[in-house]
Order: sequence, then C-alpha cells, then structure tokens
Amino acid sequence: MDWNWATVWWIAAGVLVAAELATGSFYLLMLAVGAAAGAVAAHLNLGVAGQMLASAIVGGAAVFALYRRRAKAPKPQPASSNPDVNLDIGQSVQVDAWSADGRAQVQYRGAAWQARFIGSAPAQGGRHVIRAVEGSCLLLDR
Repeated sequence: MDWNWATVWWIAAGVLVAAELATGSFYLLMLAVGAAAGAVAAHLNLGVAGQMLASAIVGGAAVFALYRRRAKAPKPQPASSNPDVNLDIGQSVQVDAWSADGRAQVQYRGAAWQARFIGSAPAQGGRHVIRAVEGSCLLLDR
C-alpha cells in the first residue's frame, strides 16, 4: 500500500477528532481543521513545507479564534446561584419572622429549610425570593 501525504494528513485529522471526542477539548478540533487544511494542500500538490505551512496557519488561526471567542464570553454563574442549573433560584417563599442573626426556618416544597437573608435592607417577614442555595440553606432576598 502506497501512502501519499494527503492520506497521512487525513489520518492525523481523524486521530485529532477522536482525541477531541475522548477529551472534549475543542482546541483539538481546531487542530484537526488545520490537519484537514494540510490534506487539502497535499491534494493541490503543494510540497511538504507548503502543507505544513497551510496546516500551521489554518490550525493556529482556528485555535486563536476559539481562544479569543472564549475570552470574550461572559463567565458563567456558579451553580449555587445559576437558575439554569438550580430550578429553585427565583422561586419565592414566605418568611414569618427572622432571628437576630438573619436566619429563619421556612417551609419550601413540603419540607422545612434553613434560610439566611442576604439582602441589604433589614430582614423583615413576608415574601422573599431564593437567590442561591448553599447545601440545605436557602439564601433569600426581597
């Protein structure tokens, strides 16, 4: 079996895609795009140096573009206060009375929960909104 450089580049791209699937690193996928560019350069009958240059430029540009995109993306909220992760965030509970240290016991989803006030105003009884959950303690605000 006689392998040409295009075959080598395509196999390298396949190995990089398989590694990306195993690890979940999109950077490996960008390097696989670079290897595919090297394979296309081999199909265009460029020399080995031209193939490596095409692979390095395309792969490097793809990695840089992904890095810049991720750097500009907003940082995700921690899971304890992210309503996409914890469906309790944003729900309301009734607080009858607060203790002097800003804690209370509330009924929520049919169970007794510890609650702590995290607002800036003085803690008063009434309707409060769950802003975060730390273990079995609800962090409440008005």
